[in-house]
Amino acid sequence: MKKIMNSPDTLVAEAVEGLVISFPQYLKQVPGTHVLTRVHSKPAGRVGIVSGGGSGHEPAHAGYVGYGMLDAAVAGEVFTSPTPDQILEGIKAANHGAGVLMVVKNYTGDVMNFDIARELAEAQGIHTATVVVNDDVAVENSSFTTGRRGIAGTIFVHKIAGALAEQGASLAEVEAAANNVIAHVRSMGLALEPCTVPEAGAPTFTLADDEIEMGVGIHGEPGIERQKIRPAHELAAALLEKISGDLPLKSGDHLACIVNGLGATPLLELAGLAREVSLWTQNHGMTLDIVWTGEFMTSLEMAGASLTLLPLDESLTGLLQAPCDTPALRQGVAHD
Repeated sequence: MKKIMNSPDTLVAEAVEGLVISFPQYLKQVPGTHVLTRVHSKPAGRVGIVSGGGSGHEPAHAGYVGYGMLDAAVAGEVFTSPTPDQILEGIKAANHGAGVLMVVKNYTGDVMNFDIARELAEAQGIHTATVVVNDDVAVENSSFTTGRRGIAGTIFVHKIAGALAEQGASLAEVEAAANNVIAHVRSMGLALEPCTVPEAGAPTFTLADDEIEMGVGIHGEPGIERQKIRPAHELAAALLEKISGDLPLKSGDHLACIVNGLGATPLLELAGLAREVSLWTQNHGMTLDIVWTGEFMTSLEMAGASLTLLPLDESLTGLLQAPCDTPALRQGVAHD
């Protein structure tokens, strides 16, 4: 195993410090924690938004702290949920007097620890709400979850909830919008190569040179089926047909898409995959209105990609296109 680090034991703590050093115009650290918050807070009376989870998914989640998205991100150890006390600090930092929405990916540890933190926050008089993202169509249950996993579709939830909160919507309104996205967003991924968790020191699974793993999650876990590598158009179709059938999609739909690299896939390949998504949607009578291509939610250095689709209406389109300004996503002109 080769990693640029001093020690697996200090990797996350040092990375949190490094993120503040790298993005001082966006991020500050709550002392003594792995919580990163906005340098410029929202005005009083606005809903705050907190997300987080294990490290190793960068730029998620600290990369989305800033205007139009998150107020705070809480980092656990690699592929490990943050503890309730750390999450509570994130909630407190995001509280501007109108309540705090917690956006949680559907993994057992995250759901449990965010729920404990919610109870602690309520006991301190901070009104909270929780939404749980479960966009992965590959599996119904896994070793990490009861129900579907939460993966890259979480970023659309961050963006839409964050835009509404910035506009002054109530906690109930922001929660309802987030749940509406969760009900309609779907994702699925594939791996060309596995990742190596620093503390384990060995790949999480093995693949032959001509094999891929379909339906992988974001914690290095294997997927649902091992297949032979195929051309990009066939890989895109396999993912999109699974996603489309689950929604289901139909001719005339307008869509937003995330073409997400899992950590070690060059933009050259992701751009080609975006082209295949565009061609597939055209061939099925659909319109691809919004495409985000790049690394949004990774799995350390896993080689591969995931696709996310969200059917759009006028409201969702407007919220996805609303200004935001974060380390990982910058749209329009925003002022804190």
